[in-house]
Amino acid sequence: MSTAMHLATPDDAPRVLPLITAFHAEYGLDTTDETRAAALAPLLAGSPLGAVWLFGPARAPTGYVIIIFGWSMELGGMDAFVDELYIRPAVRKRGLASEVLHTVSASLAEVGVKALHLEVDRSDEATMRLYTRAHFTLRDRYSLMTRVL
Repeated sequence: MSTAMHLATPDDAPRVLPLITAFHAEYGLDTTDETRAAALAPLLAGSPLGAVWLFGPARAPTGYVIIIFGWSMELGGMDAFVDELYIRPAVRKRGLASEVLHTVSASLAEVGVKALHLEVDRSDEATMRLYTRAHFTLRDRYSLMTRVL
């Protein structure tokens, strides 16, 4: 990978939180600074439930990816979800997302993760093409449903 990428730690919170805020604003997600910080802190502290990678220059990252871990009987073990993937608008469409997805997928496969999932807006054709090029396939038989608790 030509883009620097590192596993985020608590010291990275001041760099990743503004990126998360930008992502949430861009997608119209109604979250607060306090909610974002509270959700991020365990991941930065090494929670086994997920991890955050920053990429680009260490002092001014160009983006982040949050991976959340789960378990799948169907797939035979640990699986993971791309919870969020964000790249600053000024550096999009340069292959960075593909590079990050490839690197993360390879790293997860090395530690035994069986599958990597993600959500995508079916009407967002450009993003659908990106994920298809990154070897993600639609599972038309399934629909993600959510119950907020």
